[in-house]
Amino acid sequence: MGTTTTELYIDGKWKPALAGGMIDIIDPATEELVTRAAQADRDDVNAAIDAAHKAFLSWRKVAPWERSKVLRKAAQLVAERSDVIARQLTLETGKPLGQAKGELASTVELIDWFADEARRIFGQTLSGRSSNNRFMTVYEPVGVVAGFTAWNFPVVLQARKIAPALASGCTIVTRPAEEGTGAVVELIKCFIDAGAPAGTINLVTGKPEVISETCMDSELVRKVTFTGSIPVGQHLMRRAADTVKRMSMELGGHGPVIIHEDVDPVKVARTAAMGKSRNNGQVCVSPTRFYVHKKHEKVFTEEFAGALAKMKIGHGLEPDTEIGPLINRKRLDFIEQFVEQTREEGANVVTGGKRPADRNKGFFYEPTVFNGVTDDMRVMNDEPFGPIAPVTTFEDFDEVITRANSLSYGLAGYVFTNSQDLAMRTMEELRTG
Repeated sequence: MGTTTTELYIDGKWKPALAGGMIDIIDPATEELVTRAAQADRDDVNAAIDAAHKAFLSWRKVAPWERSKVLRKAAQLVAERSDVIARQLTLETGKPLGQAKGELASTVELIDWFADEARRIFGQTLSGRSSNNRFMTVYEPVGVVAGFTAWNFPVVLQARKIAPALASGCTIVTRPAEEGTGAVVELIKCFIDAGAPAGTINLVTGKPEVISETCMDSELVRKVTFTGSIPVGQHLMRRAADTVKRMSMELGGHGPVIIHEDVDPVKVARTAAMGKSRNNGQVCVSPTRFYVHKKHEKVFTEEFAGALAKMKIGHGLEPDTEIGPLINRKRLDFIEQFVEQTREEGANVVTGGKRPADRNKGFFYEPTVFNGVTDDMRVMNDEPFGPIAPVTTFEDFDEVITRANSLSYGLAGYVFTNSQDLAMRTMEELRTG
């Protein structure tokens, strides 16, 4: 299996980093080198920002319908090349090929949707206090956008930054996480081949602190869009204040799952196992805290743990793989430490809690279910971002809502019930979204 080498894309040209630096990206299932990516320094990033600013002066004047055509064509090309991109995505991130193809399908839909949105940028006209006054609101592109994304869904997250920027008439300097760079390069090629003019998209890969700090320092960057962890998001918000940049962010969470008394616990357990196993739990909206009505505690926990334990762990290119590896060694070490601390705090391991015995290479870890947890344990308060699922019980509606809402962030939440009234009441009370 060959190694992919990628370059930076600045001002319409693929080029190596000025200082010649490279980053090695390994297959997390085999620990073998799969991609070598150019490592940008501040000079590379500033060149990308300058190119984006220059291109913005003309791209902002392109008719929305013409911008829409570029995005529509890009979506078509992603669809045509999805098998190739998905395979590279699996090699670089470890996710099962079926899930990688699902990410590409979502990418196509997202770009296509923003192709429509480019033609739906409507303003507003209002009457004034007197008959000779009219007020108009017109939406204008803000300028150069900096996009920073996480490694768990490299392709669709990059599309989520690039497509709306181009649709609105902005240009972008974008940095994907190191993992997934090769797949993102293939995505960028789809936009290029669709007719995105030079400078409208600029790809800089490398160390996040170098790229992000250069963008945050620049007066030319007027907006930052970020998907990643809460601590990094907080840092970027503080830095954005220095130059008053606009910010759009999707950060972490610790998704509560409330399973009410009126459900079939076996069906819910199987559904929950599918959600928990997605991308090995490395999903910001992953279900991560399971509040089960006391009536269903035993059946749900046994079925949930059993369903996860039966899932095939393996390389993402193996056709029957359901769960791939964690993204890297650092993540594996984190999960091992997290599990050990949860044990030490008094929780019981129902299934998992270790690396699979038949995998001596790669960053694999078995899906792990805990019961006997209490609300003061770390596992109920810190996002694990991995294959860890604590199960606890409740009896009273108000009690479980209070417990589910006890954390300072609420990105996603889940409720299982057969009652529409209870579903709506839970939705209204949960502080998520």
